[in-house]
Amino acid sequence: MQRTFDDLGRPLSDVTFCVIDLETTGGDRNTDMITEIGAIRVRAGVGLGTFQTLINPGRAIPPLITVLTGISDSMVFPAPRVEHVLPSLLEFCRDSVIVGHNARFDVGFLNAALGRSQRPALTNIVIDTLALARRLVRDEVPDCRLGTLCSRLRLDHQPSHRALDDALATADLLHLLIERAASFGVMGLDDLQLLPKIGGHPQVAKLKLTNHLPRSPGVYMFHDARGEVLYVGKATNLRHRVRSYFASDDRRKIGPMLREAQRVSHIETPDPLTAGVLELRYLHQFTPRYNRQGTTWDRYCYVRLSLEESWPRLSIVKDPKPCGLHLGPLPSRAMAVLVIEAIQSVVPLRRCTARLGRNYVAPVGSAQCTAAQLGIAECPCAGTSEPDRYASAVDMVVRGLAGEPDVLLAPLRERMLRLARAHRFEEAASVRDRAQALSGALRRQRMIDHLRRAQQLDLHIGNVMFEFDRGRLIESRIDGALSMGLTLPPPATAPLEQPLPRGAVDETLCIARYLDANSHRVGLLRCTGEWAQPLTRLRSFEQQQQRSAA
Repeated sequence: MQRTFDDLGRPLSDVTFCVIDLETTGGDRNTDMITEIGAIRVRAGVGLGTFQTLINPGRAIPPLITVLTGISDSMVFPAPRVEHVLPSLLEFCRDSVIVGHNARFDVGFLNAALGRSQRPALTNIVIDTLALARRLVRDEVPDCRLGTLCSRLRLDHQPSHRALDDALATADLLHLLIERAASFGVMGLDDLQLLPKIGGHPQVAKLKLTNHLPRSPGVYMFHDARGEVLYVGKATNLRHRVRSYFASDDRRKIGPMLREAQRVSHIETPDPLTAGVLELRYLHQFTPRYNRQGTTWDRYCYVRLSLEESWPRLSIVKDPKPCGLHLGPLPSRAMAVLVIEAIQSVVPLRRCTARLGRNYVAPVGSAQCTAAQLGIAECPCAGTSEPDRYASAVDMVVRGLAGEPDVLLAPLRERMLRLARAHRFEEAASVRDRAQALSGALRRQRMIDHLRRAQQLDLHIGNVMFEFDRGRLIESRIDGALSMGLTLPPPATAPLEQPLPRGAVDETLCIARYLDANSHRVGLLRCTGEWAQPLTRLRSFEQQQQRSAA
C-alpha cells in the first residue's frame, strides 16, 4: 500500500531548525548572565539567516571567561541588555525547532532571562546534538565535545567559543547526525526526538521491525518466532508508540518481551476509540502472556441481592442468576467484598448463608449470630427479625443500588468524618476504603446502564462516524469512506433487563468513558433507546467528602 504524507510524520526536510549558542559569564543560569547570542536558521541543509549580538550582562565579566571567549567588558559596554534583544530573538526562532549542543544549558539560560523579563518560557521543540552524537558517533571520537566532533568529523565550521561560530559548527554537526540517523529509520522529526533514548537500548537492532508502522491510530502486536502474540497495545501514533519501547520503557516485562519479539503487526483504525476497542477484543482472543490489564475479565464477579428470597441477602457470584438484583461485573472479588461490607455497615441485612423459605420458622432456642448480637445485622434464622423492618432495609439497599446512591454513601461519609474527629483514624480509613469501593462500583454501573439503554446509537465525533449497539462498537469509519468492518466481531451481550456479561464490560466502559470525555464533540445521528449527553456523572465519594468538609 502506498504511504501517505501523514504516514511520514513531519519530514526532516520540511523542518526549520534554529541552531542557538550562547556565551555567558559563568555556568549558573540563576546568577550568571548572557554575554553573546548567535543563531542560524536552516531547512533542508540550507541556511535561511543568522542572528548575532553581544549582550551587556550588567556586571563585570570574569577574567577566565574573557580568556576563554575573548569577550571583554569594553566590548559589551555599548551592547544592549538582554531584555531588549529577546523580542528579536523570539521572532527569529518563532515556529522553528531549537537546536543546541548541550541544549539544556542554552535553553536554561534563555528561559531564565525570559523569566526575569516577565515573559513565558520557550515552548519550541528542542533537539540536543550532544545527546544525538553520544548515540550515533560515540565510537568514532574520544569525546563528544563540540570542538572534538567538528575536528574529527572534518566539518566545515570549527567552534571558537564565540556564539555565531559555535552555532554554525553545531548546524554542520546536526546535518551530519541526521544523515547517520537514517540507518535507524529516522525520517521524521518525532523519530529524531526519540533517537537519543533508542540508540542505547540493548534491543536496538530490532528497531527495523518498526520501519513499516504508520503514524496513525491503531492496534499493534508483538509476535515471537512461532507467530504467537506476545503483547497487544493501542496507540494514537503507532510508529511513535512502538519505537518508544526501545527507548526508556523500563517496565519489568518489556525487556524479556522485546528479546522474544521477532515481528510487529498492526491494524490501522480511524480514531483512538476504535483502537481501544479492538485492543480489548484482541486481548480477550489471545490473552498474551505479557499483558495483564484486559486479560483478567474471566475473574470478574457480581454482587447479588437475592430478591427472590423471603429474607434477601448479599452474595458474590461468578455469573449472574436469572433473578435478583446484580451490581457489576466488578473487576475483582476483593472489590466485591468491600462493596458488600460497605452496604452491610449501613443496612443490617442478614449475613448467614442459610436458605430461609417463605414458611421458615426458627427452631426453639436458636441463638443469634455474632453480627446480630453486636446489633449490626438482622438474624431471621434465630426468629428475631420482623418481616416489615427487614423489608424496609432491603428497600433501602435497592434504592441505593438502583439510582439513589446517597442513601448508602451519606451514612458512610458521616461515619468516616465522625471517626476522624474522634482521632480514630484507622477505623475512618477502613470506612473510607469501603465507601470508595461502593462509590466506584455505582459509577461503573451507571456508565454501563446509561450506554446500554441507548440501544442502537449512531454518532459522529469530528469526521469519524460510529455505530453502537447496546454498548458495543459495531462500525466506525471516516465520514465519506466506505465501510470496511472491524477486524473482530463484538462480544456477546444480554437483554437490557439482565446484567452485562463479563466478556463485554471492558468494551462498554471503554466506550462510555471516551464518549463522556469527548461529550463536547459528540453529534447524535440516531438513537433507538434512551440516551442523554453529556452523561450526568455520579459524584465520587472523594468529591462528596470534600463538599461536606467545605
